Amino acid sequence: MNEWNEPVEGEETASQERRLAAQKVAEENKHWTLIEKAVMANSRELRASRRWGILFKSLTFIYLFVLLFMVWEGVRDSGEFSTGGHTAIVQVRGVIADGEEASADNVVSGLRSAFKHKDTRGIVIRINSPGGSPVQSGYIYDEIDRLQQMYPDIPVNAVIVDSGASGAYYLAAAADNIYADKASIVGSIGVTAASFGFSEVIDRIGIERRQFTAGEHKAFLDPFSPVRPDEKELFETLLNNVHEQFVSAVRVGRGDRLKEDSKTFSGLFWTGEQALKMGLIDDLKSTSQVAREYGYPEIVDFTPSPSPWEAFSKDLGISMGSQISKVFSRQMFNLQ
Repeated sequence: MNEWNEPVEGEETASQERRLAAQKVAEENKHWTLIEKAVMANSRELRASRRWGILFKSLTFIYLFVLLFMVWEGVRDSGEFSTGGHTAIVQVRGVIADGEEASADNVVSGLRSAFKHKDTRGIVIRINSPGGSPVQSGYIYDEIDRLQQMYPDIPVNAVIVDSGASGAYYLAAAADNIYADKASIVGSIGVTAASFGFSEVIDRIGIERRQFTAGEHKAFLDPFSPVRPDEKELFETLLNNVHEQFVSAVRVGRGDRLKEDSKTFSGLFWTGEQALKMGLIDDLKSTSQVAREYGYPEIVDFTPSPSPWEAFSKDLGISMGSQISKVFSRQMFNLQ
């Protein structure tokens, strides 16, 4: 600037150039910012696309795996596979009751498939059960007997693992031989029924019981009413009748091997070692030992298995409600 504070021509030009340069830099920065935003957005889209791609590929793999598994199960259940000779096993696990894994429907289905397969050379009923419904156990016992008559050349043996008590022993008695471990629980040949009585409780808390029936014994075993002597006698007669059926099945199945005494049918249970001395079992052997003695050590499991969805649902506990309802609707007496 000159002495009158007026800008000199050269300085004004330089100032304009600086302003233009600053504007140019600002515009270039703006362009780079836009480019950076576009690149970042594109990167996010690519990452999202990859994630969706991985998800769809995973779902496709799971679908194909489940489909393959279902095809294999279908082939296995149809009996189309070939082994050249094997030992078939059918497992009885848990409580023997309708709707359970050890229901008569499941066990009988497995037995029929095992007997029917062209390469089955021997069958092992592998038992790990505390017992359960006398009806379900009876169904299985009768079916084992029927299948043995249809396929007389195929031996059937029962192997008790941890427990083969009550209803589980009932069905085992139909086998040619019964084997167990020396520490297995065997026996409990008896029938039990249990409930609770609340008749005095409702009197103490002042609740009036209103019950209407047609039929003298329709309210039989009502927990809020006192037990009548004649109904108690009636129920004990019923239990004794079921017990007699159980005892008869064991005697037929075991024959002369059974060494009866006053405790044999008392409902007591014993270890495998003790049961062997009593004639309740034939020897101390495992499933693999029996298979080797058959001469066909390869074991094929014919136990019906739940579908993948049923197994998944059960693992998640979705069946909890149905299990609770079964507790309240289960038969009143069991071979346990």
